[in-house]
Amino acid sequence: MSKALEGVRVLDMTHVQSGSSCTQLLAWLGADVIKLEPPGRGDITRVQLRDLPDADSLYFAMLNCNKRSITLNLKCDEGKQVFSRLVQRSDVLVENFGPGVVDRLGFSWPHLQGLNAQLIYASIKGSNAGAYASVKAYEPVAQAMGGAMSTTGSEGGPPTVSGAQIGDSGSGVHLAAAILAALYQRLSTGRGQRVTVAMQEAVLNLCRVKLRDQQRLQHGPLAEYPGSPSGDEVPRSGNASGGGNPGWALRCAPGGPNDYVYVVVQPKSWAPLVDLIGRPELAGDSAWSTPEGRLDDLDAVFAMLEAWTSRHSKFEVMEYLLAADVPCGPVLSTRELIEDQALSACGAVVSVPHPRRGAFKTIGNPLRLSDSETDIASPPLLGEHNDEVYAEAGYGKEDLMRLRRDGVI
Repeated sequence: MSKALEGVRVLDMTHVQSGSSCTQLLAWLGADVIKLEPPGRGDITRVQLRDLPDADSLYFAMLNCNKRSITLNLKCDEGKQVFSRLVQRSDVLVENFGPGVVDRLGFSWPHLQGLNAQLIYASIKGSNAGAYASVKAYEPVAQAMGGAMSTTGSEGGPPTVSGAQIGDSGSGVHLAAAILAALYQRLSTGRGQRVTVAMQEAVLNLCRVKLRDQQRLQHGPLAEYPGSPSGDEVPRSGNASGGGNPGWALRCAPGGPNDYVYVVVQPKSWAPLVDLIGRPELAGDSAWSTPEGRLDDLDAVFAMLEAWTSRHSKFEVMEYLLAADVPCGPVLSTRELIEDQALSACGAVVSVPHPRRGAFKTIGNPLRLSDSETDIASPPLLGEHNDEVYAEAGYGKEDLMRLRRDGVI
């Protein structure tokens, strides 16, 4: 079976998470992703947060499956000549260096266009906006600048970073979408183009409902949040759903740190919900029988529901609520997720062999295509594919010996 991006060659200059998450998606979809790394040390994440002394870290391994690795010194003239040849043979070039780094190496967008008019040159940057444009955006910095931190956490508490990597991997997903759009447009134009994603804007896109609520504040309090907050800024709203129907994380037995289930109270589910918890009379109660009435007293509503959920495990609560057609989901810890048999069976979590560290678990491809299955392959060792990639680019054995001798690769 062919792959969706079979025949697409990606020259991957990315490092750390944001860019590498993008190129791993492309590799999962079948592109030939060639990760270009500095000789000797490679991507810094090979050693960051290392758990085994003689193996690449899980940080690197979980962001670089299905790729090939080559090494190249871009600070020497011959290294730049080799790079130029690789660019001429590539469909996509992806990088996430700081502002101006690639230009200072001598590879501005006009120069890259001159080397390959069909090249799609894709970059992740921190911001496009004014003074923010010079910021080196890391995950929490992007969350801070994109609206996520100011709206995450408990009322009265400090701004809080989300555990989901919406700045780094969120930007990677956005860039992958932009690259695919550029590849499709190239079919009709025959030309490549410059593609950029700013991490601030990617986070902002994921926070659009908070900007919705910012504008709603002009017309009254946010009734779906406990306490119906008003004021001139969207508050940190704890576990409020932020959607059209109120929701909250309710404690379950036996009371551990993740023994919670998230419950959404829809109008149609109110009667079966109160019947399930043994309070059927509330289905017709004048105070709480309507969504508007319940919004005025959400704290009391969720306290009543928690008195019931706290007597059952989160999985029992899920079973009962799903049978009653009440939207809910258990709060799953990282341990529960990595050990979950159902997630393994469907390919959401996979085990991948590695020549030095042994098998490790990682995330499966969340993009499911019926005619393009994904096999998650081991991440490459540093420079593992030098010989074959450079041979494909026209370098012979003597050339490779010389390039190694001179410290070019």
